[in-house]
Amino acid sequence: MSRLSVILISLSLSMTSVAQKAPASPDRPWSPPSGAPVNTRGAGTNAPVLDPSEVYTLPELINLAEENNPETRVAWQNARARAAEVGIAEAELYPALAATAIAQSARNNVFFAPNFYRQTTETFSPTLSLDYVVFDFGRRTQRIAISKSKLLAANFLFNDTHRKVIFQVMQAYYRFLNSKGQEEAAEATLKNAQTVQDAAEARLQTGLATLPDVLEARSAVAQADYDLQAAFGATEIAHGDLATSMGISPTAPFQVESIQNLTIPEDLTETVESSIDKALAQRPDLMQRVQSLRGAESVVKLAKRDYLPSLRVGGAAGLAKTYGQQNQMPGIYSPNQELWNARLSLTWNLFDGFARENRLARAKADQNQAAAELKALQDRVENQVWAAYSTAHTALRQQRAAAALLAASTESYNAALQSYSYGVRNQIDVVSAQRSLAVARTADVNARTQLLMGVAALAFETGNLLYAKGP
Repeated sequence: MSRLSVILISLSLSMTSVAQKAPASPDRPWSPPSGAPVNTRGAGTNAPVLDPSEVYTLPELINLAEENNPETRVAWQNARARAAEVGIAEAELYPALAATAIAQSARNNVFFAPNFYRQTTETFSPTLSLDYVVFDFGRRTQRIAISKSKLLAANFLFNDTHRKVIFQVMQAYYRFLNSKGQEEAAEATLKNAQTVQDAAEARLQTGLATLPDVLEARSAVAQADYDLQAAFGATEIAHGDLATSMGISPTAPFQVESIQNLTIPEDLTETVESSIDKALAQRPDLMQRVQSLRGAESVVKLAKRDYLPSLRVGGAAGLAKTYGQQNQMPGIYSPNQELWNARLSLTWNLFDGFARENRLARAKADQNQAAAELKALQDRVENQVWAAYSTAHTALRQQRAAAALLAASTESYNAALQSYSYGVRNQIDVVSAQRSLAVARTADVNARTQLLMGVAALAFETGNLLYAKGP
């Protein structure tokens, strides 16, 4: 017995003993006895180990998630089971051949007037039996069609699972980039505030500034440092969310690309009409409902076939070794008796208590339900694509406006700081320009990530994520 088997048996026995006792009282939490397994670390599959020194791209993170996410394995096993069902259904097209060996002993009394004669027979007979459905008006074909529709639906469900996993990673990735960008913006804001403070301190030494001006600058530095610490915390949380989406520990260190290195889309390449058409043609969840509808149609056809007869052919052939004895007469042994039979049967169920009628009614109701679900999903898909397209288009306009705002705020801050050093502008003006620049930096980072997330959401709704792992 392997070591793993011993561990599993020990855990099973300990859990069984623990499960035999209820909590002692209703007013206190239950505590497991000593020795009971309470640590779940390591109970699942081994997670991948990331290199802390490597900078990972979005496609690399998606590949890690697809390899490690348990949902993809669940969907894969489901598809494999449906593939096996297709093989089971197709097996009905072939004849069934069985080998049997029967050994029996029998004693009975044969009436032969005016007496009964006791006789004993002992037989051993190996035989081959054949059973084959010659014609059943397409029942087997419809069962195969049903199983193939289930297989296709399972395959589309598998693809849809990957689509959702990809989008989950992309969402977490862009939220992490947004947090990192906000952190970088907060660091730049702190540096700007310190520059203003240094200028105010220098002007105070020369008598060109007042103490309230310096205090105002110090307050701006403290506020910028406070915002930076909040950005640090948000980045740590976003790091954990991204790690969790990949199926690894939140404590695992890794690096990703900076948002400054990513290509920001300049425009949407497709119209909303073409995006809707593409979604209706390739969304895997929609294709899954189509296959469910086709399977329901095959069930209706199968229910109608039950009203028709079926023709079967069968038989058996073999040898028998028999020993027989009657009353006190000497026994007789026959070592090679041949036996065979053949049959051709036509079966037509004329009445079954209206079971066929009810099966047909149920199949038609399931077909109508599948058609209604498909139509409802089509409507939702169109609305989802429309909303995602509008969101992405809005984010595109906002990103352009945020870029223009950042450029204008940067120029305004530089001009205000220079004018302040010359004594032309006052402390309030330069602090106000510095705060406006901080807001512009935050808006620019947020607009960039919102645009990337909007494009990713549009690709998710149209199904493009299965073909391109990131905009």
